[in-house]
Order: sequence, then C-alpha cells, then structure tokens
Amino acid sequence: MTTDSSTPDLSTAPNPTIVDPAAQNGQCAPTDQHPPKRGTQGDPFSMDRDQEMKISESIQFSDEVENRGLLESSTRLKPHEAQSYRKKALWVSWASILVTIALAVAAFTVSIMRHSASAFGFAFDAVLDVLSSIIVLWRYSNAAAVHSAHREYIACVVLGVVFILSSMCIVGKAIHDLATKLLPEVGDFLFSVSILSGILCIILAVVKFMLGRVLTSRALITDAFNSLVGGIMGFSILISAEVFKHHPTVWYLDGMTGVLIGLIILAYGVKLLIDMVPRVRQTHNYETFE
Repeated sequence: MTTDSSTPDLSTAPNPTIVDPAAQNGQCAPTDQHPPKRGTQGDPFSMDRDQEMKISESIQFSDEVENRGLLESSTRLKPHEAQSYRKKALWVSWASILVTIALAVAAFTVSIMRHSASAFGFAFDAVLDVLSSIIVLWRYSNAAAVHSAHREYIACVVLGVVFILSSMCIVGKAIHDLATKLLPEVGDFLFSVSILSGILCIILAVVKFMLGRVLTSRALITDAFNSLVGGIMGFSILISAEVFKHHPTVWYLDGMTGVLIGLIILAYGVKLLIDMVPRVRQTHNYETFE
C-alpha cells in the first residue's frame, strides 16, 4: 500500500505564530522608544520619596510600640543597658534635688533682700525643678517599669499640672512688683548666686536631656527643660541687675523677665497636658508593670 506523497506531514508542521496586524502590510510593530523612567541615585524626588516612606514607617512603628504600652526605648536598648541608664537617671535626679534646694534657698534670700522679681522667679523655678526631679525619681523607681509608657505619661501629666501652678505664682509675683514699681537692688551676693545657678542648671539640663533622648523619656526631657529655664533665669537676674545699675530708668526689665519666664512655663505645661492626657487614657490597660 502506498501513501500519497501530496499529503502533508503533520508531524513536521511549523508552530503557529501570532502576527501583529500592524505588520501585515509590511510595517513593523511599533516599539516603545520611551521606556518608563526609574529614579536614579541622584534624583532628588526619588530620594525625598524614600525618606518620606522611611519616616512614615518609623512613625507607624513607634505608634505600634506605644499601643503595646511600651516606649520606643524598649526596641533600642538591651535590658542591661536600660537598667544602667535608669540608674543614671536616678543619680542625676538626686543630684538635681540637692543642688536646686540649695539654689532655691539662696535665690529666695536674694529675692527678699534685693527685691528682685527675677530672683523670686528663679527660686520658684528651683522649687519646681525639685518637684520635677522627685517625679522623675518616682518614674524610674520601679526597675520593671523602665519602658512603661503609662507610667511615663502619668509623670508628664503631673509635671504639666505643676508647671501651670508654678507659672501662675511666678507671673503673679512679677506683675505685683511691676504694679508697685518695686526697684531691684544690686549686690555682690546677687551676682554670685546668679552665675553659680546659671552654670549648674545648664549642666544639669544637658545631662538630663541626653538621658531623656536615650530612654525616650518625655518626663526626663521636661525636667531638662525646667533646668534650662532655671539656668536662663539665673543669668537673667545678672543681666537685669547690671542694666538697672547703669540705666535706672529700665527698672521694669526684672519684672518683665519674670512675666516672660512664667508665660513660657505656662505654655509648656499646657502643651504637656494636651499631649499626654489622651495617651494616659489609651494606655490605662497596661498597668501590669506594677
């Protein structure tokens, strides 16, 4: 039996191909001559987008950590490192209490002897610094609560209330001195107290701020801010007294400085309450650290 040679062999048939309709009339398929651009290493827009994504991811991660009742320091520090910094915070707080008590006594003495509103403001701020350091001591008294967000926020709320009450006393005393035109007196004792208090308070502020950044503690940073205000007020006593010595007509500078410092403390205290009261409510379920 013979096969018909004209029958095509299906086994050797070529594979079907898909023809582009645009190529049927001898035209070539159009090619994309403008491929999508990719951000290069030097493209500032792509770098800005990358930075924004990293910042947003960092903020989301911090919020997730806080929602679990922990501070961000719990993800940064090892347990032994956290305890080491906690002990340093306690030592600094004790040192701050001893130093500021001595400065408060000296400043109250200057305020009474020299009729200085700035000295009274500094003395009251020194008392505030003692109270804030005591709050920080409570904050870190429990070793198991070093990363507790709830304990941190409670400390900040108490600090905010103390700031507001203290600012009212400072502003009230300064306004009273301005209304009665109480003239400050200048003396060597005033200069000595001003320089010493300014230097010591600024040193304490720097140390507290560094510890607060490491422990991500708003309470420590607030305590550092209070010490910084005390240092500024210490130098402001010196400046206002020196100005009054050479220009007696500018007698109101001392009282205006007291009002300004009081308003700054008031604004910080209000801001602290606005930020921290909602967070205390959010983390009230995480009280098992006690």
